[in-house]
Amino acid sequence: TPVASAASGAPSQAPLVIDIAGTALTAADRRRLAHPLVGGMILFGRNWQDRAQLCALTADIKALRPDLLVCVDHEGGRVQRFRTDGFTHLPPMRALGELWMRDAAPGADPALPTDSALRAIDAADAAGYVLGSELRACGVDFSFAPVLDLDHGPSGVIGDRAFHRDPRIVALLARGLVQGLLRAGMAHCGKHFPGHGFAAADSHTDAPVDERGLDDILADDAAPYAWLGAGLASVMPAHVVYPRVDARPAGFSRVWLREILRGRLGFDGAVFSDDLSMQGARRLDGRQLDYADATLVALAAGCDLALLCNQSVESTGGGRVLDDLLDHLDRARDEGRWTPDADGERRRRALLPATPAPGWDALMAQPAYRAALGRLV
Repeated sequence: TPVASAASGAPSQAPLVIDIAGTALTAADRRRLAHPLVGGMILFGRNWQDRAQLCALTADIKALRPDLLVCVDHEGGRVQRFRTDGFTHLPPMRALGELWMRDAAPGADPALPTDSALRAIDAADAAGYVLGSELRACGVDFSFAPVLDLDHGPSGVIGDRAFHRDPRIVALLARGLVQGLLRAGMAHCGKHFPGHGFAAADSHTDAPVDERGLDDILADDAAPYAWLGAGLASVMPAHVVYPRVDARPAGFSRVWLREILRGRLGFDGAVFSDDLSMQGARRLDGRQLDYADATLVALAAGCDLALLCNQSVESTGGGRVLDDLLDHLDRARDEGRWTPDADGERRRRALLPATPAPGWDALMAQPAYRAALGRLV
């Protein structure tokens, strides 16, 4: 059933994805996660001790809120939150692109299906299956993967997280990874729309700018989103400004999210904001937004879910930012400054796993899982 509005009891929306500080839920964590405006929780390395602890934590979360989406950034390579106690060390996505190119003839079209290209697609499927299966065996519902950014070179924040420079190869390898995730019963998120790889600055600290025009972006960086189309369960926009398209960063832009992503590309999955606690993520119209205003702008632009990470561990706040945000969004709804979106709630719930997952020991014995390990790069 839909999350109920605290004020009216009417169907509402749970658009916030928040974090916790430790390896177990505190009383404050439980209070926040039980709030009807919270729809998800994102895990980090600080929330990991070992598999037994992670399984206990996710079971505790689900006992509190069965509908809560338990998320993690777990891509492989340098972005993998859990690396010990049996978790497979997954390769960076660039390794799949390099495998694709292994048999490429000099001067030939790199997208031609050589033997190594087909092996790369198979390895991408295996990586998605291993990634999703291991997370689900520990009670994690969802990972923010795959990266669809193109490897233009200057972006250090993207770097080897990208499959390749060629959007055709990116789309085909991403499709393989998504297929593996789906076989594991896990939804996915293509990021960072319409593309972060061309802009050199890191949006964790700065406001990256991409000076290209719309046609160039759609024909290159955004092409994987058009080709993958309805096969994408969710999308995360880039905290990048494309001034020839809109003065606002993509995650705050109705042009990018409503007119282009939803309208022109026909996307109907969930849209997540990127982490609104990042310094580069809250600069708008020449000023720095506070967390609550940034959340409202992102939701108004077309995001279904807003991430605010790393606030539960602020040394001076003790999670006060999260409490202030919940209070602010409650007031904004009651005062008519934000209207809950039933479609946004439907999209959020569609990301929850539809089937139960095997436990870790059962997964280790599965022939499909053991075969996938042997197909990794």
